[in-house]
Amino acid sequence: MKRRTLGDSHNSTLTSINNLGRLLHDQGKLKEAEPLYREALEGSRRTLGGTHPSTLIVITNLGLLLQGQGKLSNAEPLLREALEGSRHALGDTHPDTLSNINNLGLLLQDQGKLNKSEPLLREALEAQRRTHGDTHHETLISINNLASLLQARGKFREAELLFREAVSSAKKTLGDADPTTVFLQENCVRALSKMGKA
Repeated sequence: MKRRTLGDSHNSTLTSINNLGRLLHDQGKLKEAEPLYREALEGSRRTLGGTHPSTLIVITNLGLLLQGQGKLSNAEPLLREALEGSRHALGDTHPDTLSNINNLGLLLQDQGKLNKSEPLLREALEAQRRTHGDTHHETLISINNLASLLQARGKFREAELLFREAVSSAKKTLGDADPTTVFLQENCVRALSKMGKA
């Protein structure tokens, strides 16, 4: 209906295209989601510009989809563009910027570029701590992300401390049964077991 009444390039239509792509992405239907993201991105770049927050969201979504498809070298320029654009348009501590820092850090980790990933994941965690505090959900996820990277780099002592901090904070803040707490605890147990500390 939006295509019919507003046209293919209207911001509201483009948002709906992106949202349908996101739904399909979340359902694991990556091949179906990709053309929708690409259409939304092309339209957003044309009508809103490359640094508009709506355009940056679509850039991020397409980058994450390509990462999920294992197309890491294709995903990297998109996630870099999303990060640079959100730093410029929204600032270094905006939630979208912090997510984009984490996204690029995790992609670099997936590519085996651990020494390039670590500064980004550290930056994201420090900014989350400053912005949201030590026990916020996003901070806990950032703690876990950095701990996993440090484990991969063989920095076991620092990784262990962060894993334990994430679980302890999640239990206090969210409770034992919260899905985030359960995820963090399971991840911690796996990690400590691999490090011979369980």
